[in-house]
Formats: sequence, C-alpha cells, structure tokens
Amino acid sequence: MSKYSLLNNVYFLGGFATMGGMLFGFDISSMSGVVGTERYQNYFNRPSSSLQGGIVASMAAGSFLGALLAGPLGDKISRKRTIMLAATIWIIGSIIQCAAQNVAMLIVGRIINGVAVGLASMIVPVYQSEIAPKNIRGRIVSLQQWAITWGILIQYFIQYGCSFIESDAAFRIPWGIQVVPGLILLAGISLFPFSPRWLADQGRAEEALDVLANLRANGDRNHPDVQAEFKEIQDAITFDRTLAARSYSELFKTPNSRRVFLGITLQSWSQLTGMNVAMYYIVFIFQGAGITGQNANLQASSIQYVLNVLMTIPAILFIDRWGRRPVLIIGSIFMALWLFLIGGLMGAYGSELVSPGNATTTWAIQGNDSASHAVIACSYLFVCSFAISWGPVSWTYPAEIYPLRIRSKAVSLSTASNWAFNFALAYAVPPLLESIQYRTYFIFGGFCVAMTIHVFFMFPETKGRTLEEMDQIFNSDVPMFKAWEASKIPTTSRIEYDIEQKSEITEEKK
Repeated sequence: MSKYSLLNNVYFLGGFATMGGMLFGFDISSMSGVVGTERYQNYFNRPSSSLQGGIVASMAAGSFLGALLAGPLGDKISRKRTIMLAATIWIIGSIIQCAAQNVAMLIVGRIINGVAVGLASMIVPVYQSEIAPKNIRGRIVSLQQWAITWGILIQYFIQYGCSFIESDAAFRIPWGIQVVPGLILLAGISLFPFSPRWLADQGRAEEALDVLANLRANGDRNHPDVQAEFKEIQDAITFDRTLAARSYSELFKTPNSRRVFLGITLQSWSQLTGMNVAMYYIVFIFQGAGITGQNANLQASSIQYVLNVLMTIPAILFIDRWGRRPVLIIGSIFMALWLFLIGGLMGAYGSELVSPGNATTTWAIQGNDSASHAVIACSYLFVCSFAISWGPVSWTYPAEIYPLRIRSKAVSLSTASNWAFNFALAYAVPPLLESIQYRTYFIFGGFCVAMTIHVFFMFPETKGRTLEEMDQIFNSDVPMFKAWEASKIPTTSRIEYDIEQKSEITEEKK
C-alpha cells in the first residue's frame, strides 16, 4: 500500500475537509452554552435581548461576507487553498474572541470567525462534490452536516464542563479551544490534492488526470472509468467555454437562473426551518418549557445535541438511495408538525412569568410536568427530523446542480443567502420570544409548510447523476412546476448532449 494512500481515499478526503463545517458547529455552541450563564451575563453587563441578538448575529454577518468572497476565491486560488485561508482566519478570530474584554471586542472576534465559517461552509461542499463519484456524492457531501453536528456537540460539552469554573475562564477556555480544529484543518488540508475539475478548468489536464486516477483507480490513468470521467469533464469544460463569460451576471441568465433560484431558496429555507435558532437559543427555549436551573437546562440541551449527531447518520448512509426530493418533503412535513405542537402546547399551558429570570423570554410553562415534557419531546423530534433531512441535503443539493463554469460563484451566492437569513433570525428571535412568545413557533411551522410545497413543485431529483449530467436535468423540456417528471429524463452521453446544445445555439444565432 502506498505511503500516502489515505490521500487518495475519497471518504478520508471528504471527511477530513468537513472540519470546515465543524468550525460552524463550534461557533453555534460557543454562544448557546454560555448565553444563559451568570458569569457570561455578569461579565458583559447582562446584554439586552436586542444586544444579545446582535452578538449572536455578528457571526452570521461575517459568514455572509465570507460566503460571497469564497466564490471568486474558489475559482482563482483553488478550492483547497480557500479552505486553508478559512482555517487561518478562524484561528485569528478565535484568539480575539477568547481575549474579549468587552462586547465590542467579542463582536469583532465573532465577525472574523464568521468570515472563516462563510468561506468554509461554501467551499467545502464544492470540493467534496468535485472529488466524489456520482454514486456516493450525496453521502460524501452530507458529511459536512455531520461535522457541524459534531462541532456543536463537542463544544457544548466543553462549555458544560467549564460552566462549573468559578471565573471568567468558564467562557474563555471554550472560546480558546476553538483554535485547535482550525490548526488541524490548516495542517491537514495543505497535504490534500486539488480538485480534479478545478485543475482541468485551469488547463492543468495532466494533473487533473493524475488526481482522478488516484481517486478512482489507485493511480491507473488508463482505467476505463477514469478515462470516461476525464473525457466527460473535458467535454463539459470545452462546451461551457462556448457559452458565455464567467461573471456573476451569467448566474441570472437563462438557463442558469432557475438553478441559482433553487440553490438560494433551498439554503434560505434551511434557515427558516428554525433549526439554527433552536441551537443558538436552546437555553431560552427550554426555560420556556419550564426547565429551571442552569445545570438541568444544560443537561436537557445536551440530549438534543446528541440526537442531532445520531440522526444525521441515516441520512449519510442512505441519501444516495433515498434521493433528495423525498427526504426534503418528508422532513419539512414532520418539522411543521412538531413546531405547531410546541407552539400549541406552550400557548395552552404556558403563562406570563411573574418574575422573569432573564431578559429574553416572559412566557413559560409552570407547574405542569406533562406539558413541559411534551414540549421537550417535540423539540427533540424536531431536531431529529431536521438532522435526517434538511440538514445534509441543504448542503448537498446546491453543490451538485451547477455547471463547472459558474459552480463556485453560484454556490457562493446560495451559501450567502443562508447566512443572510441566519443573521436576520439570530438577531430577531430574542425580541420575538419576548414580544409574541410561543407564537414564534407558529411562524416557523408556516415556513415549513411553504417549503414543502415549493420542493414538491420545483425541485427535480439529482441522485445518481454526474455533475456534468445536471444540464440535461435542468435544461430539459420538463416544465419548471413539474419537477417530479425530471426523474424520467434519460441520461445521454455528454458528447451527444453537447452536439444537440451547440446545434440549438447555432439556430438561435441565425
């Protein structure tokens, strides 16, 4: 076996790269575990609901910027080097956050961390999709979501352990430990191969063939599968260059506009499920369910994070068998159910708190253990429904539907929409929980109903197709609002498809 055989293993490469997603998970827990603790509240002068929303949302604001920058960077300096840049920025931001002396310094650190998360969350799925064979592409990209859940879980238990420290170290140690995954990612990714599709697009065909041969056939450049996939990549690049200049304006022109719209809305819907809000403000949600006491609340929250990790595993194993459409549709139906139940239970059995214990919620269930347990159970089931469906697919789908010439920029835009909604919700939810209280859950439940309808009518199935075959799915004659018919589209060879498309372009020019 070759000394560097692991660097030719798609599972190892795709799995290690997801440490970029783990940074996102670390950041979520870096706040959710401390916002309800006395040491954090006292040190930062008990921030109001709007200020606390701003502190949490500052990371998403940085991520929005990072996601936009990742598009052109991914094309120019490569997917691999963009991940390395993200790791470097993350280390800097974590040091600043750990050393924060006031709210302003904390926000600066979180914005810098956010830029790193934005870069990584956009470029890692692209890298994964471009190195993975079509039959396991969904599984490989889904590892991104699993890494996020592990980041949340690991950091949360670090926070939990440090919560017993009787000093500011209770929150500084967890924030400082965030440097470690950044260092590991930076060191490891530097040894990884470049994306073969990026190499081919840069005119480095021989290097691209070598990487593809290593990934698919233990270095055999003449293997039939390697030659077939390399030919398909080359044909796609040649064809793409006959169409248009590579600019952001091309994203909004037919036929790309449909795919860009789907990528943006899918990432936006993933935030409007309310999942990340539940992760950021889980302490306040369980307080509303009647869980009192810091220790009890942290323990109840930890169960939710464990479930998030465990229930992502079935999606990783079976996403390429189940497909993308049914997983999204069934997942959003169940999420809507649990959210409506949470809102209904809290509305029916909750009441105004006589003496609010914090500045974020004034409504809670008191003295009714059955109702409290039901709300917590529904919260757990909501997390499970997201983890097995929208969590992994929301990263997989946008990374696989775009043609190579616009893939980096289009995924950048899709991911930026995710962070735009993340920012808005992180900032708005504390005041919402304070003003409209349990009705907040009805709003997110309504979003889940809307996304179910949207996916059913407009999102075609992509499982089992190569990245180069996506044009045949999205540029076909299947009506935009009959996405379920896309599965009937036969797969033709790339050469036949190119000839057909070039003929249509020639006729249009005439």
